[in-house]
Amino acid sequence: MAEPAIALENASAAYGDRTILSGIDLTVRAGERVALMGRSGAGKSTLIGLIQARAPERVALVPQAAALVRPLSVFHNVYMGRLDRRSTLHNLCTLVRPARADVVAVEAVLARVGLSEKLWARAGELSGGQQQRVSVARALYNGRPVLVGDEPVSALDRAQGGTILAELAAGHETVIVALHDVALALAHTDRIVVLEAGRIALDAPARSLDPGRLAPYYAAA
Repeated sequence: MAEPAIALENASAAYGDRTILSGIDLTVRAGERVALMGRSGAGKSTLIGLIQARAPERVALVPQAAALVRPLSVFHNVYMGRLDRRSTLHNLCTLVRPARADVVAVEAVLARVGLSEKLWARAGELSGGQQQRVSVARALYNGRPVLVGDEPVSALDRAQGGTILAELAAGHETVIVALHDVALALAHTDRIVVLEAGRIALDAPARSLDPGRLAPYYAAA
């Protein structure tokens, strides 16, 4: 059996006096594709944060908000995925005159998300869906083995979302993504973990589930 990529045992999280997560036992093994699901406010984003904090040196993150530097080019925003692995001098030079090898590498990643023609566009000029794809490209360029995404395709239609999820799966050994689209989760992950009221209410292989089985977790409370 593959070694754990992420392991949480009896994890909890709170904001002030409000408990967000409690009693979370979650082991994700290398090679798994996991969807975190549940109603808004169930604790998915908080759990994403706990997972990232557990092994930041192994995690590439797609945050819920694209978190781009809007005045900078798409190239520079994607390049930021590897800032911590380049020298300060190299990074400073890249602001003014990027090395050809870096440009080629970033352009290739942008091609995977359908945005190679936007290489030198300002990030702030892009649509919401395009900005989200730039955020995905930054994580792909980061290249760390565990991809953690907080609704990484929420601004895309289902077809685009499926394409992007497939690219994330191809680019990272292990994928853990919070999703609200049941069809995408069932089609593009092999395990579904549902949160309800800050606890894990369901943890099952995707092949054993269908939309009807998941519907109660989205019905009005």
